[in-house]
Amino acid sequence: MDNRLSAPGTSLIAEPPRPPRRRLRWLRRVLVTALTGGVVAGAVLTLLPQERPRRAAGPPAAGPQAQAPAAVTFGVPTALPRLTALIGQQEQRVRAQPRDARAWAVLGSAYVERGRRTAEPADYPKAEQALRTSLRVRGTRNTEALDGLAALALARRDFPVAKDYAEQALKQTPKRWAAYPPLIDAYNGLGDYAAARKTLDKLLELRTGAEARPAVMARAAAVYRDRGWREDAVAQLTDAAAAARTPAEQAAYLTGLGQLAWERGDLPDALRHFDAAARLEPGQRAALAGRGRTLAALGRSTEAVAAYQAALARQPSPRDTLELGELYESLGQSRSAEDQYEQLKERVRQAVAGGVDEELLIGQFEADHGDPWEAVERLEAEWQRQPGIEVADALGWALHRAGEDEEALTYATTATDKAKGGGVRSALYAYHRGMIEGELERYGPARRHLQEALRINPYFSPLGVPQARRALAALGDVPDEPLPAETP
Repeated sequence: MDNRLSAPGTSLIAEPPRPPRRRLRWLRRVLVTALTGGVVAGAVLTLLPQERPRRAAGPPAAGPQAQAPAAVTFGVPTALPRLTALIGQQEQRVRAQPRDARAWAVLGSAYVERGRRTAEPADYPKAEQALRTSLRVRGTRNTEALDGLAALALARRDFPVAKDYAEQALKQTPKRWAAYPPLIDAYNGLGDYAAARKTLDKLLELRTGAEARPAVMARAAAVYRDRGWREDAVAQLTDAAAAARTPAEQAAYLTGLGQLAWERGDLPDALRHFDAAARLEPGQRAALAGRGRTLAALGRSTEAVAAYQAALARQPSPRDTLELGELYESLGQSRSAEDQYEQLKERVRQAVAGGVDEELLIGQFEADHGDPWEAVERLEAEWQRQPGIEVADALGWALHRAGEDEEALTYATTATDKAKGGGVRSALYAYHRGMIEGELERYGPARRHLQEALRINPYFSPLGVPQARRALAALGDVPDEPLPAETP
């Protein structure tokens, strides 16, 4: 069952012999604070590129202030060239008018969105500086800066901080729809699914204009997906894609439809949506990675590798890097897999330097390809801070890989139990639970959950699917019911 290519104890982030866990996390936070704080301590404008000589003509009438709501403030997907242009215009504006709080807020939010879209964590310290400058200029009654700080915390996977900022923004403007999506995401990340659903209900009660409506439907689709309401999620995203006002926006929603199709194992539908999204926006990283995932499941390995490489060439996402490494491993290309894992380590280091919480990804990597006990240590701390079902699943699997199956089952049950988690139907979560139950000799439940995993999505993982099939074959066809009692 052990597919590890990396030597045990080889962390994604190279470290000396580890001190106690609490101290380790504190040391990492000090490091990140030093990296970012050293920049922030300088003059406010030092993060911006050197200003070029200005032309005599002023900015066009429909400038960045008109573009800002659709591009960043409202969270509507936008094309990268437009986002880059907006950043350049806002940088010029804050140089000319450093007391313009709104310009600083728009600039900070645009940095966040660009960092998220391009997997470039170096944008996040710049975003934080711009957004905090906006707060200093205007004060805390500044919903645009609060929105941006909430979005920044979400991009860094810091759900407690995102919740605090999003709640402040919503309290100030409860009728503004853009205040709701960040709060929904924060609640989901913290495992508070009841609060996420209530917040969505309030969002849906608001009257939103045509520009905002597709984004609201996409937000509803995400919550419905987490509740296991697949058909409702598909309906909402389909309507959102039809109502989208720009190619970039439509591409984002089509990518979401492709992901939903992938999760239910419908490969032709998934590929159709990913292809359509990639045609609308060639730089759509998630669509390219989705194509890679789907082509691999279809057995078109060469095309799958090319799709992943295209995605990573545009935006070097650590998550996509891990997926490509595991694809190489499933194909028996160990050297290529190791190369990807080395690149993953470097990309994770860069993300951590930008303030991103990558404990979940590190834990998932260590559980399968490194040191399971390191994974347990990291994920236990992550669970204490932000106990979402994704962390529950990862922690359960790490405990299983470390040989602690009784404790592992507690977390695997949380990830797959509608009463405890979000209700999402995940083949990976069902697979993990089935494998843990098999080790505990709970053969009936193990068989049911492994069969469920393959029924939900027979292609959920290039490494996990063969293991699930082997485990099922080993369990055989023994009935779940106990044998009848002997009669005297």
